[in-house]
Amino acid sequence: MTSDRRTITNPPALHDPMPFGYSHAVSAAPGETPYIGGQYASDATGGPVPGDFATQVDLAFDRLRSALEGVGLGYEHVVRLGTFVVDHDLGKLETLGKALHARFGDRLPAHTLSGVASLTLPGMLFEVDAVAVRP
Repeated sequence: MTSDRRTITNPPALHDPMPFGYSHAVSAAPGETPYIGGQYASDATGGPVPGDFATQVDLAFDRLRSALEGVGLGYEHVVRLGTFVVDHDLGKLETLGKALHARFGDRLPAHTLSGVASLTLPGMLFEVDAVAVRP
């Protein structure tokens, strides 16, 4: 018999993701490595917040911070990021680079950037997911 050793965390500071088919953070025992689902510039209902790319990047990282805090961690615990950029170009790469350095300094996590034609909801320009480790 197996038991479910996952802990699902949906912080109250973030919208309810269940109607969209995911959880904000899941930790899996025995190491309880938290996996943070895609965060984007969302409002309290999960709808995308309009704005330019830089605004959406900043809001998505704010949501990522809230998801990390929900499992008792912060940016310093992130070891891997995945980012998704609609209509990626070098200007967006520069904007993203500045946002990453502002949050992680010189201790940047491993990172995969994927340029995409579109994301889940109309108006979404950026999404970020993460894997963290507990100290």
